[in-house]
Amino acid sequence: MTSAIGFLYDSDADAAAAVHDLEAAGVSAADIGFVANNGAGGRSPAASSAGRGAEAGATMGAALGGGAGLLAGLGLLAIPGLGPVVAAGWLATTVVGVAAGAGAGATAGGILGTLAQNGVSEADAHLYAEGVRRGGTLVTVRCDEAKIGAVEDIMRRHRPVDPAERRRDYREGGWTAFDETAPPVEPQR
Repeated sequence: MTSAIGFLYDSDADAAAAVHDLEAAGVSAADIGFVANNGAGGRSPAASSAGRGAEAGATMGAALGGGAGLLAGLGLLAIPGLGPVVAAGWLATTVVGVAAGAGAGATAGGILGTLAQNGVSEADAHLYAEGVRRGGTLVTVRCDEAKIGAVEDIMRRHRPVDPAERRRDYREGGWTAFDETAPPVEPQR
């Protein structure tokens, strides 16, 4: 059975390193999902695939350009509640498909629903969406359950956010769940 796992990163470089190491370990770019807030316009999609030395405009494009095949599908999306994001991989494709089938307002719900339908707990899906809304980067992987431990080990090497700690921090500020009607947050970079 295939499940999705996700890790939230505060640093673009950490997220990019996790993606690079996942691909180096043989995880297909098609099984890696990537969503990062682009509210400040500091991240841009690449013009070509990483294998040909991607031309990237800023932080995220340059960080992923070092060898991540995922970069080939990197693009800009506007997601209600998240605002402009840079996204790629299975998660971006699924969210775009949900939005096309159900109308633009369904896109944020598409992220939550897609994560939950692929094995991510509803609580974590809300946390991840809120984390992206506030400037973080979400890296997800679809894999067989037998490979989850190895994938998690790779992703943990790159300083992901501690979900329990982040959830506690958000709740101390009055947060209860991701709200797709909330205005996007301009990331602090």
